[in-house]
Amino acid sequence: METTLLSYSRQNLPRPARLYSTPSKRANAPALATATQPPSGYPPYMPTAQPTDASVNDMEGFLRRRTSYTMLPTPLPDDETNPLNDFYFTDSPTQDLLSVMDACLHNLYDVPRAKGIFERLRATDKGEVLLDSRVYNSFIEAFLEMALDKDSDQPAGWVEDAWKLFHELDGEQTNARPTANTYALMLLAWLRYNSESGLIKPLAFTDAHDPAALLRSMIDRQIPVTLVVSDRAFTSNDEASQAIQALSKAAVEMGLSKIVNELGMAESLGRQEADPLEDVPEAKPVLRRKKLENIQMTHAEDGRIVDIEVQGPIENDSYEIPFNLETLRKHLSQVVFARRVLAEDVAARQKLLEESVYDVAVERLKHQAELFDELGLSNKAMKSTDLRTWMWEWHQKLQIRLKAEIDHIVQEENRLGRKIESKSGEMKRSAGLSPFLSLLTPEKLSLIAIMELMHLQGTGGVADGMKTARALLAVGKAVELEHKAEMCKKSNLPIPTSSGRTSDHSFFTRLGYRDLQARRVAARKFMEDAEDWTTDWTQVVRVKVGSFLVDALMDVATVMRTGVDKRTGEAISEEQPAFFHSYEYLRGYKLGVIKLNPLISEKMAKESIRETLHPRHLPMLVKPKPWLSHDQGGYLYNKTWVMRFKESQEQQSYLRHASSLGNLELIYASLDVLGNTPWKINRRIFDIVLEVWNSGTRWCKIPPAAFDAPEPEKPENFDTDPRAKMIYLTRQKQYALGRANNHSDRCSVNYKIEIARAFLGDTIYFPHNVDFRGRAYPLPPHLSHIGDDLSRGLLMFGEAKPLGERGLRWLKIHLANLYGYDKANFDERVSFVHDHLDDIFDSADNPLEGKKWWTKADDPWQCLATCIELKAALQSPDPHTYECALPVHQDGTCNGLQHYAALGGDAQGARQVNLDVTDRPSDVYTFVAEMVEKAMEEDVKLDHKYAKMLTGKISRKVVKQTVMTTVYGVTFIGAREQIEKQLKDRGDIAAEECWLAASYVAKKVLLCIGDLFKGAKDIQTWLNSCARLIAKSIPPDRLDAATDVERTFGTGRKMVKSTEATRLKKEQMTSVVWTTPLGLPIVQPYRATRRKQIITSLQTVFISDPNSPTSVNASKQASAFPPNFIHSLDATHMMLTALECKTQGVTFASVHDSYWTHPSSIDQMSTIIRDTFIALHSSDVLGKLGDEFLQRYKGYKIPVSSLKNTSFIPGFGPTARRISGSKAKKQSASEVDLADEPADEVSEESKSVVRTGDADAQVLAALQSPVDVGEKKKRGRPSVTPAAAVMDENKFVDLTSFLPPLPQKGVFDVSTIKKSLYFFS
Repeated sequence: METTLLSYSRQNLPRPARLYSTPSKRANAPALATATQPPSGYPPYMPTAQPTDASVNDMEGFLRRRTSYTMLPTPLPDDETNPLNDFYFTDSPTQDLLSVMDACLHNLYDVPRAKGIFERLRATDKGEVLLDSRVYNSFIEAFLEMALDKDSDQPAGWVEDAWKLFHELDGEQTNARPTANTYALMLLAWLRYNSESGLIKPLAFTDAHDPAALLRSMIDRQIPVTLVVSDRAFTSNDEASQAIQALSKAAVEMGLSKIVNELGMAESLGRQEADPLEDVPEAKPVLRRKKLENIQMTHAEDGRIVDIEVQGPIENDSYEIPFNLETLRKHLSQVVFARRVLAEDVAARQKLLEESVYDVAVERLKHQAELFDELGLSNKAMKSTDLRTWMWEWHQKLQIRLKAEIDHIVQEENRLGRKIESKSGEMKRSAGLSPFLSLLTPEKLSLIAIMELMHLQGTGGVADGMKTARALLAVGKAVELEHKAEMCKKSNLPIPTSSGRTSDHSFFTRLGYRDLQARRVAARKFMEDAEDWTTDWTQVVRVKVGSFLVDALMDVATVMRTGVDKRTGEAISEEQPAFFHSYEYLRGYKLGVIKLNPLISEKMAKESIRETLHPRHLPMLVKPKPWLSHDQGGYLYNKTWVMRFKESQEQQSYLRHASSLGNLELIYASLDVLGNTPWKINRRIFDIVLEVWNSGTRWCKIPPAAFDAPEPEKPENFDTDPRAKMIYLTRQKQYALGRANNHSDRCSVNYKIEIARAFLGDTIYFPHNVDFRGRAYPLPPHLSHIGDDLSRGLLMFGEAKPLGERGLRWLKIHLANLYGYDKANFDERVSFVHDHLDDIFDSADNPLEGKKWWTKADDPWQCLATCIELKAALQSPDPHTYECALPVHQDGTCNGLQHYAALGGDAQGARQVNLDVTDRPSDVYTFVAEMVEKAMEEDVKLDHKYAKMLTGKISRKVVKQTVMTTVYGVTFIGAREQIEKQLKDRGDIAAEECWLAASYVAKKVLLCIGDLFKGAKDIQTWLNSCARLIAKSIPPDRLDAATDVERTFGTGRKMVKSTEATRLKKEQMTSVVWTTPLGLPIVQPYRATRRKQIITSLQTVFISDPNSPTSVNASKQASAFPPNFIHSLDATHMMLTALECKTQGVTFASVHDSYWTHPSSIDQMSTIIRDTFIALHSSDVLGKLGDEFLQRYKGYKIPVSSLKNTSFIPGFGPTARRISGSKAKKQSASEVDLADEPADEVSEESKSVVRTGDADAQVLAALQSPVDVGEKKKRGRPSVTPAAAVMDENKFVDLTSFLPPLPQKGVFDVSTIKKSLYFFS
């Protein structure tokens, strides 16, 4: 017989590990004395490059398949509830309880209180559905910690509570089930308190399980023992080693050879010294004498263990490496992910950046203060010149103040017990805050308050300040995020990346998609199990925490201002508040604002502001964490959702559910592609920008240090001439606005320069997420490629590639585009560059002192970067081999219209937006501008004031935004605002004339557009009609409630008795929801506005509560659907292009409809752009949308009364028709008495629900019947038209029978785009 300690082969790894590892060559490998090292390569999330045709075919097949829908119930009104609604849409009171429970569990702050909340939630259906395994595990862990630490004198009660919870989990008495963390915790409980050999105290419990029972339960639930023994519950090496021994003994007694193998492998791995420096000789580890059990194993011919016999322990003279839990975890994480930990150099820096942001800020501020003291600059007036010194002084005062305040709140809460809510005044405002304020140290709370307020300066349209509500929410949210980041850091796990070995399948094949999902799910599960449970805070909690911190900061933060007395000429110094609260009027509304002292505002526009930047505002030094779930991805530790929400709980629920169903794999993968693109700072451009910045002058969109526009002079006839007074006040307002904008722009540029300076010489990455329509955005808000011209000019790709002949040509075309010469053909653009080579070389050599040709470009900083790069390439020995890292862009031509033309097969529209083959690029904006100029000629002949004033000034830029948004439903008011901004930016039209001039031009533009985009208008009308009907509909299970008028709603004195009209309005909760071709559910968040009043020490704040659903805003749902749908399509096109570029090995970045790559890859990317667009629009996008509506809203009903108040007839094309005459009153559905009908003809159901088929047809026919608007009233009663009569007989009609038919598609063949040179150019 062969005896050994361990039989180990790759096939014996637990099942999840195989997702990230490869099998060994032989399944029956011989038994080994030691375990093999885990593989060094890590399988990726991304597939290998494939031939273009095969990949495109896979994509076309994927897009033609039936899309998997994410279906959730419609939210209920706030006065209704059921278990399903509670599961998907948690209300604020319940969420408040969860957040208090979480805070009380943290660091064992108040476990009895948390336990009381836990029991209350478990007793209700609403709470039970929200308590998952991680919540139960948190309580078991807290109970065991209480027994070990806080209540160690009487541990029995806590340990017994832990065993009871486990018994309920294991016995499936709850919705939750045990996990690896659960079993690890219960193994700890047994090791510490078992009745025979408890390490802490032997105790006897009726519900306790021994290791054998725990092992049997693990096996039944298919939970790998290796994950249990490496779980984060084990905080010491000895306990983990003892757990392995206890389980091994149980496995031997039960004859489970496979389990013995796995545990032996785990123990062996735990005794290995991890050595990331493979080429460096090892120092011998400390060894200890090894004691072995004499285990006799019998092996079969294939190497399997068939029998185990224990003959007792024996002494051995050999030595062993002590068991180390961290080593085991590191090895097992490598097995699970099958990849190495991130490279130590940059990874360590990124980890430090995210982990120690507040510690680093403190050290910087402290160092600055100490430096002043060393130099003898201790005088306050001298210190006042430095922003960081102020922040350090505020921090020193604030942390002391916070500690005292928090201690006071804790004492008061303990004294008052749980009856705080009945108190009033200041104590009531801070009631229940102590658990949340105790999550972080006073030092961190102090820094968060200071950094967030400084960062918010100038936001929300408030000059030198911020909106109070926004500030309080932001500070509270920052505290919540920092707490969650600390929870993430505790696990100390390696972060999975999307680099490494690649799969053999395309993204779009069934096998490739499943492989992508399997890897993501395994990694997500591992990461979630290793982190403590946390929950989201409500808006109310955030506001209260933020108010407490901001109020304390405003009390202690001061600055020393020095001025000169105009009478005496003496210098006067005064200590003033750094922040103060006031009110402003914004668009007619009184708005509470927090203002910065003017001295601080001035400093922020001039000095270094690094200390106000959090890592979540910065690029990353390593590739972002791949998106593993809806809230796992991006930054390593700072929690971020994959979607930016519009205060909509419904969006969050859909996203979470879609992720759990595996519908978002390609969304996650495409965001990983965008995030993994490396960037670096363009040092040449940075040096020039810094020189301009330090000079303080205005230069190419960099604002001056001091506002340089002349202040308007007050006219002499100001008091006597009303018109002169009006003109002066208008110009003065414009001057004040310009000065405020200059300061705000100066602060914005300061942020960009500071960030660029910090990352000089580094390769950086931008993690991405999406908005609710699926459009991708970088997470860092200040410096990224989605920013302005300056941001883009400062950035270049992190890796360079040889130009080649085609790349050199595209670099020249790119330069012409940036200069503004982008409407000529490609050859003419190249010639343009050749004609200006002297200017280009001069710009590169003498950007600030030469001819300054580059400053006249549309995008000057990008133009300068390209001039420098082109000069370097042309002066190199071989321009074709020059390594270029500059991104070159391919931009769509009015991309929204391109999608509309492709959807509708609109040949005329396709020619206007370059979908068709043309010799030169079409420019619809210039075309419309010329039409407006021509139309104005007639008015000039009539001596029209504004026609004469604007002649020759209607450029392409003036009308561009209005033309672009016309098909998105822009109104006259919106068009006027767009054009007014452009006229003001020209600078050659008086400020007081811009508004009326814009009104004149807006009318002309909208008239000139006319039928230019008729195909797009038809689709827009169809989308609008569908959305309006959906928003008016009611789910089938709510019809009885919708007609129940025997109820009241509201609270207290506001109790209102329901009428049928009010009840129907309250029940209209249906949002427009659709699914993109890549599986992302889009939920429109537009609902009626409801504000919640929160009383704070600063002011009463009104905030929206996303957890309190309201009825939908039907008008907004309808008007927003066309643009949102088109945006979801352009986002899908971008993501398809990103995935295909990854497959073909092309570097890719994007700014919505502008796609970037290396110059040498432009031709390849151009082919991909066309292939993906054709594949997308060959998949019957509108037909699939219509099919989804029929399935998603099957059975939904529309109240007839809603149709009677609608001014169009949906279902019959775009023709609008009134239901009844303007003078004829409409009879409401509630006035119809159905009881007069024969009993055998009318069922109870038919009184509230229309019968589909004949009834719907009658309503449709009645709606189309002509109405005699001159029909006279009889006997003083309103006449009832045929339409009204039929509709009143049926209170509801079926939504799906009323949806309008799809617009007829035109003759344009989308495959023609392959031959279009200027589709994207």
